[in-house]
Amino acid sequence: MIEKKIVGEKAVEFVKDGMTVGLGTGSTVYYTIIKLGQLMKEGLTIKGVPTSVETEKLANECGIPLANIKEIDQIDVAIDGADEVDSQLNLMKGGGGALLREKIIARAAKKFIVVADPAKIVNHLGAFPLPIEVVPFGVEMTNEQIRLLGAETKIRYSNGNPYQSDNGNYIIDAKFPNISNPVTLEQKLNMIPGVVENGLFNQMADAVITLNAEKSIVIKNRS
Repeated sequence: MIEKKIVGEKAVEFVKDGMTVGLGTGSTVYYTIIKLGQLMKEGLTIKGVPTSVETEKLANECGIPLANIKEIDQIDVAIDGADEVDSQLNLMKGGGGALLREKIIARAAKKFIVVADPAKIVNHLGAFPLPIEVVPFGVEMTNEQIRLLGAETKIRYSNGNPYQSDNGNYIIDAKFPNISNPVTLEQKLNMIPGVVENGLFNQMADAVITLNAEKSIVIKNRS
């Protein structure tokens, strides 16, 4: 049983003919995109809005036509994964470095559906470092301001150089000892000059698709 595949494919049930669909990034929503490509061969008609260059490439490989975000009025549904999901359906995202585009697409969607294998379901966010997208200019100063909020921080590197997002920004991974109030933390982080966006997706998910202990599909809806 591939848990990611099961929950990823379940999400396509939220997609209807003629919709504009936000296509997330990551190992679980990968299966959603593959399934959508298969359904298009069977007659489904949709347009996709990718959240990353990686997803754009996959969608093209699957034959999913892509809409230019400059030319669309709305996104009917966005489907994406998460690094962590708490009991209030608040999310931590950005492990793959696409958090800014993911948040823009999720916020623009009429419905935001999250696919997450059981390992991603937690009581409280913060087991993993929180990704924060920052501008390269003054990154050391921005990093210090994040540290003053109580985090241990690291500028993300790739192949010996600072990792750059699809937007040309850097990522700081910040490990907070306890994220007891993710809403307040999100606000504090975004007030720091140099921070573009952070990986806390609070009160945004309309539903989370996962599996229970018996490996049956569970859909958790935001109250």
